[in-house]
Amino acid sequence: MRRKLIAGNWKMFLGIEEAKSLASAVVNLTDNNGPDILLCPSFILIPPVQEVVRGSHVRVGAQNLYWEEKGAYTGEISAMMLLDAGCTHVLIGHSERRQYFGETDSTVRRKTATALEKGLIPVVCVGETLEDREEGRTETVIENQISRALERFKAEEAAKVVIAYEPVWAIGTGQTATPEAAQEVHSQIRRWIKDRYDKEIADGIRILYGGSIKPDNATELFSEEDIDGGLVGGASLNADSFKAIIDAAG
Repeated sequence: MRRKLIAGNWKMFLGIEEAKSLASAVVNLTDNNGPDILLCPSFILIPPVQEVVRGSHVRVGAQNLYWEEKGAYTGEISAMMLLDAGCTHVLIGHSERRQYFGETDSTVRRKTATALEKGLIPVVCVGETLEDREEGRTETVIENQISRALERFKAEEAAKVVIAYEPVWAIGTGQTATPEAAQEVHSQIRRWIKDRYDKEIADGIRILYGGSIKPDNATELFSEEDIDGGLVGGASLNADSFKAIIDAAG
């Protein structure tokens, strides 16, 4: 039985004191009896949030990384810097990174390989646009993104990856894939992993849903067989709504 994971992607929100307050509330309102909990603040907020959650059941992740260890790469951050700051996970290939900052399947793979090599757990994001869905390309788009992200990885490496399915058309729009539609894509992802590796790897990998999850739709989504938690955006910026989603996964 896969233990669910609820990850809060804080994106480019919150100041230091707001972040510390929210992180403290998440720690105090939740416990280790439910799903795994991950907070992904902006880079500057990672150290203060880590100070708040240290020793608790809450983990801290980053929203991005670069594949080089060090060098003249202004504005970038390395895996070792994230590890030094206490991160355990890192988001890779989020749709906003692909849309606004030129992230490609190739860079997603390089970043995923670096995360695995250095000991971070990559949360690899995949998803189709509204145009892709309307033209019946969802399955092809998702399989291409996953196959390129995990290209040449051995089974033991792939087993450490978390995948987040985030339909681009549902992010920040208030729209949500129906539980049945989300389950269909999650099931497709798991079948691909089974065919590429084996049933044991496929059964063990956690596949999160990340498209406008809210307290009022979380229970239905998490009841689906292949939805192993959520990558939560706006609803993770409020402790009460985030707790409600965590409870729904409990």
